Amino acid sequence: MRRIGVDIGGTHTDLVLIDEANGDLVVHKVPTSVGDLAAAALSGVEELCAKAGTSLSEIEHFMHGTTVATNIALEHNGARVGLITTDGFRDILHIARHKRPLTFSLQLDLPWQSFPLVQRRHRLTVPERIVGPNGRVERALDEEALRDAVRRLVDDGVEAIAVCFLMSFLNPVHEKRAGEIIAEMAPEMFVCLSHEVVPLYREYERFSTTALNAYVGPKTAAYLEGLAGILGDAGLRSDLRLMQSSGAAITWQAAQKQPVSLLMSGPAGGLIGGIWAGRQAGFDNVITLDVGGTSADIGVAPQGRLQFKHLLDTQLGPYNAMVPMAEVDAIGAGGGSIAYVDSGGQFQVGPRSAGADPGPCCYGKGGVEPTATDCLVVLGRIDPARFLGGRQPLDAAKAIAAVEGKLCGVLGMSGHRAALGAIKILTHSMVQAIEVNSVRKGYDPRDFALVAFGGAGPLFAVDIARALGVPTVVIPPAPGLTSALGLLASDVAYDFSQTLLTGTAPESADLERLSAAFAGLEKRARDQLRADGFPQAAIRIERIAECRYEGQGYELRAPTPPGPIDEGFLGKVRSAFDAEHDREYGDSSPDKPVTIVNIRVVGTGSIPRAEMPGIAEGTADCPPAALSSRSAVVFDTDGEVSVVDTPRYDRDRLLAGNVIQGPAVIDQMDSTTVLAADTRAVVDRHGSLIITFI
Repeated sequence: MRRIGVDIGGTHTDLVLIDEANGDLVVHKVPTSVGDLAAAALSGVEELCAKAGTSLSEIEHFMHGTTVATNIALEHNGARVGLITTDGFRDILHIARHKRPLTFSLQLDLPWQSFPLVQRRHRLTVPERIVGPNGRVERALDEEALRDAVRRLVDDGVEAIAVCFLMSFLNPVHEKRAGEIIAEMAPEMFVCLSHEVVPLYREYERFSTTALNAYVGPKTAAYLEGLAGILGDAGLRSDLRLMQSSGAAITWQAAQKQPVSLLMSGPAGGLIGGIWAGRQAGFDNVITLDVGGTSADIGVAPQGRLQFKHLLDTQLGPYNAMVPMAEVDAIGAGGGSIAYVDSGGQFQVGPRSAGADPGPCCYGKGGVEPTATDCLVVLGRIDPARFLGGRQPLDAAKAIAAVEGKLCGVLGMSGHRAALGAIKILTHSMVQAIEVNSVRKGYDPRDFALVAFGGAGPLFAVDIARALGVPTVVIPPAPGLTSALGLLASDVAYDFSQTLLTGTAPESADLERLSAAFAGLEKRARDQLRADGFPQAAIRIERIAECRYEGQGYELRAPTPPGPIDEGFLGKVRSAFDAEHDREYGDSSPDKPVTIVNIRVVGTGSIPRAEMPGIAEGTADCPPAALSSRSAVVFDTDGEVSVVDTPRYDRDRLLAGNVIQGPAVIDQMDSTTVLAADTRAVVDRHGSLIITFI
């Protein structure tokens, strides 16, 4: 099977092709063309296929990770959205949760109010009312009022309409009818019904998620249709699939309807790729570190399992998006992070970034502020002549001038000391972020391997591991393209959920309703996967119950067993929730009543696992041709600046079993790995570098 993964980032587009028939792994990296992402992706794919000696028509599996929906939301350039809701609830999106980021500020700027998903003049109400607990219709939908609202919105030029009735998660009859009327009156309109987007209670989060889906929907849908079209015209015969925030794939047709599920597509692909690379190297417990040009994405995967954010914590910028998101946290630390001295004389690095344009000073595109990449060039860790395999040579003189001009005079330091200080500050930021995601959540980093990737991850990995006490660092074969590789390690999956309040004790449980609800969600999952072409043997169904102790205001996910839903089933759910609560908070209350709040079914269509191709075997001694040069590299030795004559190796020439003793630098097209004097790297059978301390 031939597979392609394409990950479009803010600076570069990463492409990988795995040909399982002959064991080839072909990688490619091209600059991202912001103006026409689809055309840039096609150009990169055609170049990748040419390198691999194949054609697009021979590709059997095509996966794509994209930041299109994310960028629309963050750059506030989405569709003009109209909202139709229940009388009395026009301002739910404005009021939100009364959160105040600056508690005592009288001039507080609330970003979800400053950049609303729906302008107030486009938020309209209609009479209707459904009431709990079972979704009884108390007041019928006023269809004339609804038609009036649709006419007003169409006349105002809205491009998408979100329908969010108060209790539609219990009974969607009114939303379904509203969808029919809108389709009749405005057949080209992009329509989002809240019970289809997120059929769960908590009205603000449900309204926000549905409005966000409508906001990013038209542009994302047009991009996906355009990309699928040009790939099809170029010869692609397989389906185009997208990575979701949950770490699972989805067809492009389904993603058109639910673009909100793509918001963390790129970071999720990186996490999956890091887990895959760790497992291939023999490590199940992994901390993933993906350092790119603007940010560092950090994930923790005990036993190689994805962790998921609580649905009240799933946000994009200021907007709540109550959809499953893998636990990946991002900080403003990357190769483009700007080093500067603030007005108080404090040496800072990031979160401001030079981005792709103008980029670091050494790119020669007009940048004037020194970045982490410039500092790494000054330190000799990045070889200016070999950046991107020599396709984008760097200007070392501009990097040195920027560091000396902006930092040295103000700080009273040499160029080497200032550059080294900037890298230490950035390293410390990443160490702190990893501690927040591991130590503070009950995981000991010493029990994990650090899988470092992204264009800059291997440059920082050893120093970060040393600070955390992590014993082993894994650098995948193509670290700068690991997110794209992660796309090829994911299955297709759909997540269906429903709010259903019932107890777990026999006297408080509604077994009949619970059983019917699970059966309905499971049928939807199977039907969707069959429509995608998966045979029954490739379909896997997982049940999840989101539970809480009586009196709590939040839920935790508890794995739920298959089989009949009876008293034994309830007991297992109860035990699983107690165990999860104890793991998460160090405490459980086995005697306290438990409520199942939401149920969830994840339907997975299994795709045959791609295997990382092996590399040729060698001995402990590296081939002479692998030692490409020696150069002066700056290291921190017990707090002192040391300039060390350091061997540089060409990673493409290394063989399985080769051992490299630090200090050393290992260069490749998509990244650079730095080994300190107290480390040693061994090349494993897949070409990963396994770095340990000595």
